[in-house]
Amino acid sequence: MSKEANASQPLIGRESTTVPGRFGEPLTVEHSVTSRGGFDQHATHPLFLCLHGWGSSEEDMADIMRLIAPYNDFVALRGPLTLAPAREGSPDPGNYAWFHDALPIGDDRDYDAYAAATAVDRWVADNIPADRDVVPLGFSQGGLVAVHLLRINPERYRAVVSLSGFNAPGQVPGTAPADSRLADYDIPVFYTYGKNDGVIPKYELFATAAWLEEHTWLKTKSYHGLDHNVSLEEFADLRQWLLDNDITSGVL
Repeated sequence: MSKEANASQPLIGRESTTVPGRFGEPLTVEHSVTSRGGFDQHATHPLFLCLHGWGSSEEDMADIMRLIAPYNDFVALRGPLTLAPAREGSPDPGNYAWFHDALPIGDDRDYDAYAAATAVDRWVADNIPADRDVVPLGFSQGGLVAVHLLRINPERYRAVVSLSGFNAPGQVPGTAPADSRLADYDIPVFYTYGKNDGVIPKYELFATAAWLEEHTWLKTKSYHGLDHNVSLEEFADLRQWLLDNDITSGVL
């Protein structure tokens, strides 16, 4: 974890009226699912760190990874906030989130982004060898968390993929401590979204792309006819980007 994140005191905001708790309260990642055989089968390849969206689970991201990079190891993390727990005897793992609202705004988003990214960064420090390349890949809320990992600890992450993600404003001091130096690393980022996204407002999508253009080595594309979802065309573009950036070779 970055020195800034270690040094900072918890940054906690107001009570949430959607998910019980306070925006920014410290979180802990406790559940994950890995690629078959674990996440050290192909240790010379970058490891994908998969982060789901609002109301989803780690299992959904595992399904996506089998389409994107079958020859890379991955670990998919479960958001620490429970929206609906798994029912006894049901194969459905339940519904989870990283934030205390589906689309928090202003300071609320800053607090939750910092708390979620700090929890994920701590999980990485505790579970992944320091010399292993890690590529966060997230959808929606998970996309924001994936990018925010760069905003607290850019030295740790090889590249980032944000699918239909958005961004934290960074207006609360201490919630994005690495912003001032992030551009120096020129970290590759793949950011895509649907032109028909009815969940994330267009101005949020445009603002996220503009911020990433300024702070990272960005590849971005939007897709006609795609709503707040993913598509096979998007995955094909992502696979090519991974090859272009030497993140996956496509074969063992």
